[in-house]
Amino acid sequence: MSEEAKTAMMEQITGDADEGEKVFRKCKACHAVGEDARNKVGPHLNGVVGRAAGSVEDYTYSSALMEKAEEGLIWTPEELAAFLENPRDYLPGTKMSFAGLRKQEDRDDVIAYLAQFDMDGMTMKEDN
Repeated sequence: MSEEAKTAMMEQITGDADEGEKVFRKCKACHAVGEDARNKVGPHLNGVVGRAAGSVEDYTYSSALMEKAEEGLIWTPEELAAFLENPRDYLPGTKMSFAGLRKQEDRDDVIAYLAQFDMDGMTMKEDN
């Protein structure tokens, strides 16, 4: 994804990152984000917004996700929102057992929170 495309994508994010950090507590049992993030039951989520699906090293994804990855799935805010609403409906065969985030506001907020983290787990806040 070009820098221009990524910038345009990031400008479309409308959630509240601080509220998203609170929502992310529901995700912490299986996912990590931040400078020391490692794969857990699920892959780490550093740099997930704008990242190609199925691309975290040393993580074994479901065959269903890998099929979508081969089709070119990119985790845009729209794709993440659809997945987070109901992972099993969005991607039958996913390993993700989480029931989903029913509220649009919660999905927007957690995406805004995750969008802060680059692939190294550094945030824009830390870069300043």
